[in-house]
Amino acid sequence: MGNAMIGWLRREQQQPSVQLGDITLPIAIKRHPTAKRVVLRIAPDGSEARVTLPRWGQTADAIAFANSRADWLARQIEALPTARPAAPGGTLHYCGRPLDIVWSSAAPRKPVLDGDMVSIGGPGESVGPRLQRWLESEALRLMATDLEHYCRAANVATPDLRLSRAQRRWGSCSTSGTVRINWRLVQAPAAVRRSVVAHEVAHLLHFDHGPQFHAVLDRIFDGDLASANQWLKREGRSLYAVFG
Repeated sequence: MGNAMIGWLRREQQQPSVQLGDITLPIAIKRHPTAKRVVLRIAPDGSEARVTLPRWGQTADAIAFANSRADWLARQIEALPTARPAAPGGTLHYCGRPLDIVWSSAAPRKPVLDGDMVSIGGPGESVGPRLQRWLESEALRLMATDLEHYCRAANVATPDLRLSRAQRRWGSCSTSGTVRINWRLVQAPAAVRRSVVAHEVAHLLHFDHGPQFHAVLDRIFDGDLASANQWLKREGRSLYAVFG
């Protein structure tokens, strides 16, 4: 293979990016079969700019669009919450309230919720991963209860529940009926978490976001839906600050 061809292949395979001052931000490009326009988002952890294109969209157009919005991307990066790894002496959020992380070598390895703190023992270097596993188990427990409650309200059978680790979506409902909820919502206020579960239950009856879907959601959700949605828009990125 000639040098010219090798150079061309390397350019084609290179990760596109946008320069934001001293930051080189990778651009991830995705084509969506139902997209009607170009949409630009930033990953919740600020790791990349994400461009969604219609299926006929061109890669060059996606790169140009991201570069034309460089100022907006820079503001989004600046607004990201500061990363706060879970560590002894730090804090994490559980159902909307902050918990102090209290570590002691004499405490049980498994985290224990005690008022406004979570106590944990075992090796100090593995505190973060073990706290994440504990939160994920709490997420599954709480969300299973939420799912059963809203399915009963909607008069539908309770489907399988899976935790999601998605970087963009809070919940999803597959055509097979499986509901997936982002585990990070266990950190949010209970009403916010429950609003996402209710949203996916409404999708068990109506896959689109038409009037019938909203009628079901309004009927089964026992909280202030507008407030929950506003919280997610305002604070949603903060749920990625501790565990990424």
